[in-house]
Amino acid sequence: MDWLATEMRAAPRVVSAEIDWLFRHTAQDYARYMVQQHQTLIRRAAAQRQPYAGREFPEPGEDPAIIEIIRDVLGPRLSVDPSPDEWRVLTQRIRELIAVENKRKNLVGEGFEDVLSAVIQAADVDSLLDVRARCALAGIPGFANSRVGDKPIKVDLAILRKRDDRRTIVTAKWSIRADRERQFPAEYADYVRAKSDIRPFDYVLLTNEFDPARLLRACEFSSGNAPMFTQVVHINPAALRAVYGAEPEATMARVMDFVQGGRLVGVDDWMDGLLG
Repeated sequence: MDWLATEMRAAPRVVSAEIDWLFRHTAQDYARYMVQQHQTLIRRAAAQRQPYAGREFPEPGEDPAIIEIIRDVLGPRLSVDPSPDEWRVLTQRIRELIAVENKRKNLVGEGFEDVLSAVIQAADVDSLLDVRARCALAGIPGFANSRVGDKPIKVDLAILRKRDDRRTIVTAKWSIRADRERQFPAEYADYVRAKSDIRPFDYVLLTNEFDPARLLRACEFSSGNAPMFTQVVHINPAALRAVYGAEPEATMARVMDFVQGGRLVGVDDWMDGLLG
């Protein structure tokens, strides 16, 4: 915590609020979308309910189970029972919060991709790169092959360097889930099959993962006799050192060997390579 607060130039008591930035800022947009969708549903429900007026059908947005939980816990402290409209508003807010939290992984993932795209473009002051977030693989030069009926393949981030036509496909994962690890080789095989020219391309994993076993596997993934990932990029390798200390356990020690050897690089060094 001390290292993180120092690096962020923030008081320790506000660090927890600062580190959820990707989720909070993307979640605000999603919450607004959820409200708009709910209002649309309310209008449709009102029209559908009109023929049944007066028959005491449940109102749209009512959730008796949530209301019962609140009454069980706070009942003795409620000096006035909320009105039906107030209960509906409270229930709606709780359900929206649950919906947003259930989407956390997707929201953080898309926020991560958008931030990376924006940061790279901001650093590219000479307009050397064409940066595309969540783009179709078939739209990248040299990846035109596809079979009729195949689902379009999208990549998290594609970076095209204009001066030498160097192509980099980035799989950007804030954290690496076990199912994602299994998908990396399949995704790489899809990219190789879709190639329509003989030029090589860079396949890069960019992550903020801290689990040493997953970082180690990412560095050691191979295709044939060569590493599958051209580079493995971590948001902040210095944070890994701070977390695991000067004498890390065996797995993390191997990860730090990859850092020392340049196999696992920081995002700043990686961006220097793109622009250099």
